[in-house]
Amino acid sequence: MRRAVLTFLKTEAGGGALLALAAIVALIVANTAAGPLYAAALKTPLTLDLGVWKIEATAKDWVKDGLMAVFFYVVGLELKRELTLGELSDPKTVLLPVAAAFGGAVMPVVLYSLLAGSVDPRGWPVPVATDIAFALAALAVLAPGIDTRVRLFLLTLAVVDDLMAIVLIGVLFTHGLAVTPLLIALALLVVTFLLSQRAPLPVWVYPVIGLVTWALSKEAGVHTSVMAVAAAMVVPSTAVGRSTRLEQLEHALHPVSAYGVLPVFAFCAAGVSFAGLDPVQMLGGVSAGVALGLALGKPVGVVLTTVLVARLARTPLPFSTGNLVSVGCLCGIGFTMSLFIGGLAFAGDDAAESAARLGVLSGSVLSLLLAAAAFRLTPQQRAD
Repeated sequence: MRRAVLTFLKTEAGGGALLALAAIVALIVANTAAGPLYAAALKTPLTLDLGVWKIEATAKDWVKDGLMAVFFYVVGLELKRELTLGELSDPKTVLLPVAAAFGGAVMPVVLYSLLAGSVDPRGWPVPVATDIAFALAALAVLAPGIDTRVRLFLLTLAVVDDLMAIVLIGVLFTHGLAVTPLLIALALLVVTFLLSQRAPLPVWVYPVIGLVTWALSKEAGVHTSVMAVAAAMVVPSTAVGRSTRLEQLEHALHPVSAYGVLPVFAFCAAGVSFAGLDPVQMLGGVSAGVALGLALGKPVGVVLTTVLVARLARTPLPFSTGNLVSVGCLCGIGFTMSLFIGGLAFAGDDAAESAARLGVLSGSVLSLLLAAAAFRLTPQQRAD
């Protein structure tokens, strides 16, 4: 199990570097002569017509609702692993990172509401989430020899953070439910789960079931990210030989997500054009609310909640307060999930979505700088 976690961390770290590169390239392209072509390409209509079933969407929407379903399927596999085999399966070790995740989700909402709630209340979910790939990549660069407990705390916190973000997506962005396809999808998942309890099905069956439920979720009006996670949760974690179906799928799909899906999404989502933006737009309103929610709300929420719960539960912190502050700053790197939620929150409003994207990018960069300073100014616990 320890080897699986270390492999996961290495994949996230490498994927985070590629993610950052894709975002930088997108920003450069969006602010050069190729900017209009970039914007037009994202709005290109692409149609999937199978005769009895037809989907019409732009290239950007296909990436957001189609390609990103692979990312959320992998997130679901990670959640299942953590709940059954990992840190989230042990109540003694899960208390503090879960508390940190809740505090790190609530405080950004409070800050956004105070700073930009009256300007545009739609943006409060944007600074809630942490980007696992970016955060772990930053940790690997800023503190390569740090205690493994710090890495596992950050990983567990970020996984819980993702779970809360998925719940928010399901609650806030699911509209006009069509009951029949939803019931068919749920029945298919239940049957798959029950069959898997008797004996694990061939490994290829599970992604096929995921693809079918993805199509049904489009028809039902349920956001595809929610159904992708649900499809992953039925994959069994019981041993088959030397591994499990869960581990086999995660091993196969995680690199695809980290090195393929997320960089493509970053390139499509991070291309903010600065043309025509004035200082008020860049330093106020939605942009400022999102940026400060990430850069200040996240670390304040993580640190205060963790310390408070540790004292109330009389549980010692697993590492120094300085390391906790550093981890809290890393949690402000919201990038992938924040950009994704921003696209949902401001769907159809290009100006507001651009402001939110600008806030996500600036808040994530500021969080990275604060984390670098925190790591430099506080003594680090080294790995044994």
